[in-house]
Amino acid sequence: MGRQKNNNKKAGKKRGRGGAGQNRAETEAFLKKNKGKPDVIETPSGLQYTVKDPGTGKSPDEWSTVEVNQRILLVDGTVIKDTYHGTETDRFTMAEAIDGLKEGLPMMKEGGKFRFVVPPDLAWGKRGAGDKIGPYAALIFDIRLEKVI
Repeated sequence: MGRQKNNNKKAGKKRGRGGAGQNRAETEAFLKKNKGKPDVIETPSGLQYTVKDPGTGKSPDEWSTVEVNQRILLVDGTVIKDTYHGTETDRFTMAEAIDGLKEGLPMMKEGGKFRFVVPPDLAWGKRGAGDKIGPYAALIFDIRLEKVI
């Protein structure tokens, strides 16, 4: 009986929105369904994207710093971060970005807006991140490239 209690406690302390198995199943189902949409493009790595606005400015390279507005969501619609309604944008170097953004952002031009669906192996994979992004979670980035520095 005591052993079962410990297992229940561990199960109750899942990091992120779901456990690894649940996240993996939700992610696989979402990616498969999303891939079938007519405006979605998938790269060989599995990154999925939709061009909302191509933009007209310059594109970042691997050495750039970028300034973006972004809404980051889990596949169930849970918002992880949203800078569109704040007063400040996010600024980071391409070297600091997750692999999915390292691949996707150079496709953008300043002023452009894309939706990236980043599979777990191009994000935080089996380890997740913090208390909001569980293991094997895919992420959705609605991102506008404001400036390449």
